Amino acid sequence: MALSIRDVPRVTVDVYLMNERARPSGDRHEYLDGLVYAMAGESEAHGTICMNLAAALVMQLRGGPCRAFSKDMRVRCGPHHPGTRAGFYAYPDLVVVCGERRYHDQERDVLLNPTVLIEVLSPSTETFDRGEKFDRYRTWLATLTDYVLVAQDRPVIDHYHRTATGHWEVETLAGEGAHLHLETIGCTVPLAEVYERIVFPHAEEAP
Repeated sequence: MALSIRDVPRVTVDVYLMNERARPSGDRHEYLDGLVYAMAGESEAHGTICMNLAAALVMQLRGGPCRAFSKDMRVRCGPHHPGTRAGFYAYPDLVVVCGERRYHDQERDVLLNPTVLIEVLSPSTETFDRGEKFDRYRTWLATLTDYVLVAQDRPVIDHYHRTATGHWEVETLAGEGAHLHLETIGCTVPLAEVYERIVFPHAEEAP
């Protein structure tokens, strides 16, 4: 019989981080208010898109004040009180941080002040990425200016940007002729580069 969420054992942040740091490389789990969720393996398309984006951004950020990190960098989001079970610890697919980097502790593997977060959507995570995750990010990460959601089954990107007044606006980019403009970090990436080597399902049926 399936367990309800109230029956699942909850752990503190300290226990989560201790266990996560002791796991083999590549075995990643996210943390949400005491619950620990194993992250599924990525598809070939997911991995290719992540690498394409990382390659494009790293080249443009070189020599500047901003730095990109891969999906192995955790981000802390939400209230933090030692010994409690509150908070959200995530592994975004790509993180960009500008200026001095601030970390959760001396291990320097949990970032506190990201500037741009990018997620490549999967069927199993899309609802969470668009809903609860984005709500947490925009509520608790004061430094976050851009949140980018990248589809992997079609050339579509939703780019959320925080305006100077603190409101979030979204621009949907569609087609490989479009460009993702991240003015905050001075980067522009053509969708043709984002989706290089990607073969979309049912592409032959497109008009």
